[in-house]
Amino acid sequence: MSRAKVQSTERSITAGSDFLHLDIAAAPSGGRAAWLADRLRDAIADGRIAVGARLPASRVLAADLGVSRGVVTEAYQRLGEEGRVAGRGRGGTVVVAAPPTPTVRPAPAAAPAPAALFPSAPDSDIFDAVRAAPARVDLTPGVPDLAAFPRADWLRAERTVLRRLAAADFGYGDPRGAPTLRAAVAAWLARNRGIAVEPAEVVVTAGVSQALGLLAQALRGDGIDRIAVEEPGSLGVRQHLNNWGMATPPVAVDAAGLRVDDLVATGARAVMLTPAHQFPTGVVLDGDRRRRLVDWARDGGLVIEDDYDAEHRYDRPPVPALRALLPEHVGYAGSVSKLLAPALRVGWLLVPARYRDAVVAAKRNADLGTSVLPQLVLAELMTSGALERQLRLLRRRHVRRRDAMVAAIGRHLPGATVHGAAAGLHLLVTLDDAVADTELAAAALERGVKVQPLSWHCQRAHRPGLVLGYAANTATDIEEGIATVAAALRRLRTR
Repeated sequence: MSRAKVQSTERSITAGSDFLHLDIAAAPSGGRAAWLADRLRDAIADGRIAVGARLPASRVLAADLGVSRGVVTEAYQRLGEEGRVAGRGRGGTVVVAAPPTPTVRPAPAAAPAPAALFPSAPDSDIFDAVRAAPARVDLTPGVPDLAAFPRADWLRAERTVLRRLAAADFGYGDPRGAPTLRAAVAAWLARNRGIAVEPAEVVVTAGVSQALGLLAQALRGDGIDRIAVEEPGSLGVRQHLNNWGMATPPVAVDAAGLRVDDLVATGARAVMLTPAHQFPTGVVLDGDRRRRLVDWARDGGLVIEDDYDAEHRYDRPPVPALRALLPEHVGYAGSVSKLLAPALRVGWLLVPARYRDAVVAAKRNADLGTSVLPQLVLAELMTSGALERQLRLLRRRHVRRRDAMVAAIGRHLPGATVHGAAAGLHLLVTLDDAVADTELAAAALERGVKVQPLSWHCQRAHRPGLVLGYAANTATDIEEGIATVAAALRRLRTR
């Protein structure tokens, strides 16, 4: 190739800039500086370049556009004379003012009335709507103490991970998850949940919600379109399974846990349950029910075990995971949402061998694998002992807050019954009252306190009640929140 052709090619490549998609070919001959000033002025006016933003260095922009530096310098000078930009020495050329242009801003949408946020039959977006509603005290269940997130430990682990990462480690990873985290999860489950599992059996997911979606896809491929669920049981889980095309027949829960005879009567081939600390009642699946459930599974059933908060126990010994008893008939899901923070979106799934390939294929199709860097940092926290230290800290703090909530309920709601206090991050309170719990939740939110009605988690009629989270609140906030709920209840009783 001749030198002339190389120069021509280079000129065509540098005829434009990624900055504002400027195309110098559109500028009139002899008027490039004025054209560039007009383009910059328009971008400042419509907000594409914000006040306070730094413009590209004149040398850099000139090279991008394939013009002399003087063209860019003159354009910047024109804007400076108008008061739009100012030179800041080594800080570069900074936008200091935008031209006054009339803007018509839409009026902010009015926040939904509390009553509208607590329908008797909530839609699939109800949790997003309630989460966005402002509240002085938030007693929503399932939220850990986010203020206790171990920032220093996380940063230390992140630095450790980044120091030893090779360049190749920044590429696409294994859709099953980073081998380091899969090994750390296997060791964590062996120590804390009595589950013997090989790292190769662990699939890392974006939380339990993705784990359920992956399992649902694998089960549909096996001709299963019904997953029985606990009654009462998590509305969020039920909605998620419904979104994946699964019917969710209810199975009654009593003081001993899931009624296996009711499960058999549904004819379902799979069941979703929370045996270590049932949501929302807090009961533990007892020994006789476990044996009967194992027999049901051995006859061809699949148990999906959501071990959502099993590490958070206070007044009772640990409950063994069902997966430890029957690995080839139990799909086991867990995450760090209740240990660290839901925002991390890291969980894990142990899948019976007959479904593992289908689950991994669904994971690959979904996202090619969970973000690797958070996986490696979490693995470092697990292997260094930092996560277990965090768990011990949280247990001590949660016990104090649980005790504060139980005491506050005793003072302000003396007729209420408290369930599930021995473990977890929430209490269930049932009421001997004719008041609808959705109305009570709405009345509490009107007074600045956010709670969750028990009826949301029921497919059948049930006593009214509230599901109250305590982990993320101080004792003072808990006292104020329960007192406010009691005041709302008194007002509803006297209507």
